[in-house]
Amino acid sequence: MTGHRPSLAVVGATGAIGGVMLRILSQHADVWGEVRLVASPRSAGRKLVVRGEESEVLALAEDVFDGIDVALFLVPDEVSARWAPIAASKGVVVIDDSAAFRLDDDVPLVVPEINPHAARLRPRGIVASPNCTTLSLIVAVGALHAEFGLRELIVSSYQAVSGAGRDGVAALREQLALVAGTELGTQPGDVRRALGDSAEATGSPFAAPVALNVVPWAGTDAGDGWSSEEIAIREECRKVLGLPDLKTTATCVYVPVIATHSMSVHARFENEVAVGKAHEILATAPGVVLFDSPASGDFPTPSDVVGTDPTWVGRVRRSMDDPHALEMFLCGDNLRKGAALNVAQIAESVAAEFPRA
Repeated sequence: MTGHRPSLAVVGATGAIGGVMLRILSQHADVWGEVRLVASPRSAGRKLVVRGEESEVLALAEDVFDGIDVALFLVPDEVSARWAPIAASKGVVVIDDSAAFRLDDDVPLVVPEINPHAARLRPRGIVASPNCTTLSLIVAVGALHAEFGLRELIVSSYQAVSGAGRDGVAALREQLALVAGTELGTQPGDVRRALGDSAEATGSPFAAPVALNVVPWAGTDAGDGWSSEEIAIREECRKVLGLPDLKTTATCVYVPVIATHSMSVHARFENEVAVGKAHEILATAPGVVLFDSPASGDFPTPSDVVGTDPTWVGRVRRSMDDPHALEMFLCGDNLRKGAALNVAQIAESVAAEFPRA
């Protein structure tokens, strides 16, 4: 049987995640034949560079999937919900970064370091990639689960504003410019009053100022006081790890950071844990960097981790009151492993299924 290098469509090529994806495609081993760039009609005609060559962006339409083997969807939920099944109906393997199909029983939710084989069974022709908060967490927690048997997760996130898209980044930069050099942040409500209508004018997606502040709400209302991001961490960790009854609770918070999510994690296991063993597991786990010598100032921070691929883990310690639990702090770039990189890794595993010439 003769083979070929599979053809690839990148849907959402002009977005923030699309830009990161084009860089990854240019950096990684080249397993693709044609790479076709696709975006909304208003972005059609733009020229972008991928693999050192300029390519014109095509408008999203049914015929852009003709002759395509694999399509990466880096677009909002509603766009994926409409167009991913259309692409799949043409025999294209769709790898979707949105939330549209993550919890669909007929769509595998894949993190290649944890459950790579799940990508091969795709009844709808679609493979989903988890939420950026889940991805910042799961490669480290999954490695520890394999050794100790995970029973419970309590997570607090410190999320970068790029998780809310380009509007989130624009809002923070605008707000930082307005508060710089002032004495704001010393009286109740003074930051909110000073920013006033500017937050609305910049289309801020945040319910409160994010400069000189933290905002304990990410996502949409999921009922009973929970946000969609918090529910996503619970449901996606259960699905990826194959632990449908995993006790999980999360509180998601935006902080004034451009890119890279941080998380404080309390993980309780079936077996008693030892920090030395946990260090050994994390130091050798794929997609994880152990950076843990706090007395020397060695621990991950988002401004040091941004732009890198792994999840960085530090502050690993055994819970004072529970020999079965570990506490840790981790950081992962929400646009790389949290989005584009995980999608690229899934796509590369699917590409390997195609017979090579």
